[in-house]
Amino acid sequence: MNRNWVAYLPGFVRAKLEGRQDLQDIVSNTGWLLSDKMLRMAVGFLVGVWIARYLGPSQFGILNYAVAFVAMFSSLATLGLEGIVIRDLVHDPSRKEDILGTAFLLKGVGGLLTLLVTILIILQVRPDDRLTHWLVGITAIGTVFQAFDTIDFWFQSKVRSKYTVYAKNCAYLVISGVKVVLIMVAAPLVAFAWAGLAETVIGSAGLVVAYRMNGQSPLSWRVDFSLAKKLLKDSWPLIFSSTFVLVNMLIDKIMLGNLSSNAEVGLYSAATRLSELWYFIPMVVGASVMPSLVKERLENEQSYQEKLQRTYNLMSGCSLSLALPLTFLAPALIALLYGSGYAAAGNMLSIHIWTGLFVFHVSIRTRSLMIEGLQTFIAVLSFFTMLFNIILNYALIPAFGGIGASSASLISWMLCALVVPFLSRSTSGSVKMFLKSLYGWIPARR
Repeated sequence: MNRNWVAYLPGFVRAKLEGRQDLQDIVSNTGWLLSDKMLRMAVGFLVGVWIARYLGPSQFGILNYAVAFVAMFSSLATLGLEGIVIRDLVHDPSRKEDILGTAFLLKGVGGLLTLLVTILIILQVRPDDRLTHWLVGITAIGTVFQAFDTIDFWFQSKVRSKYTVYAKNCAYLVISGVKVVLIMVAAPLVAFAWAGLAETVIGSAGLVVAYRMNGQSPLSWRVDFSLAKKLLKDSWPLIFSSTFVLVNMLIDKIMLGNLSSNAEVGLYSAATRLSELWYFIPMVVGASVMPSLVKERLENEQSYQEKLQRTYNLMSGCSLSLALPLTFLAPALIALLYGSGYAAAGNMLSIHIWTGLFVFHVSIRTRSLMIEGLQTFIAVLSFFTMLFNIILNYALIPAFGGIGASSASLISWMLCALVVPFLSRSTSGSVKMFLKSLYGWIPARR
């Protein structure tokens, strides 16, 4: 049976979707996730620019330093469980209560561990910086409430992400309005950290409400300690992998703050906010196609490979369409949005925007390796990427500041996509698929 919205599509599109329920579910789910990210992108970008202009490069840099510092340890809270839990819910929906209850407990403990670790480490890294201590502590509390994202895993496994969109967007819009009020009343920097925590708490409550509206209840969840061991056994490579990826993506801000200045962190954050704004695309596409890819691989390996290649093709097309124009428009765009105080961020953006080409690919590659049971390789590939990035940042930041950090990020992700996979025959095939995805977008010679 076709969904109602299919009837409103152009004829050639409707013909492709006619009678294909799985594909309709993927398109519908992707649409909801895209609408969520597009709304967040638009509202968050406008409010974020306003906050940046209000705080100035130095205070904006301190806030981003604190957020990046907590995020770098957030893999302890997520435990790499998302893909594993979704996979298990698709494979064995009858164990839903055990899977969700066990995952919730693991994520809750992980959140508490993240809170403790981040506070202890920031006290050592910046012992006399009380403001940063407060910002890190407040932000880290939010990782405890991320245990409720377990509900989102169930919605993803059912390809019903619209309910997550409802819950989290309500929280996001409310807190975005609060941040505007904070700017208008000239609130102190720490108030913006409290607003970020409030968004996480309200979003978690919204997920519980959405879950109840679907006839489900978290009170029926059960904890199975043997299942907990299995989940951790499956996810431990992803914990390390997530840590390496997060360090790779965030270490530049931390190292800029320690090797350069808070103002340089602010400039670099302005540039990466525009560059990383688009990273939701592979996340949305990956979340929507993963259940289908899991089923496809169980039924037909060739069909699975073809669908995976099409996903890579889409990612290359999206990233190239963003990188090419922004390379030339970056300086003018930064000046227009952030003002003359952030002018130096323009050249940083021109370089960093190309990182997305490789990030998009690696994001999908990670999901494919997870489906194929090759989680260990994800951790190994991510480790070498992180190592390259740290070395390059140490070499380039002291001399070039944010420009050096942008270059280090681009080179490390390029190596992650094109060089590091050759460490194993099991992963080297992803390079061929990536290059093939680029070839289709190169204009043919006449």
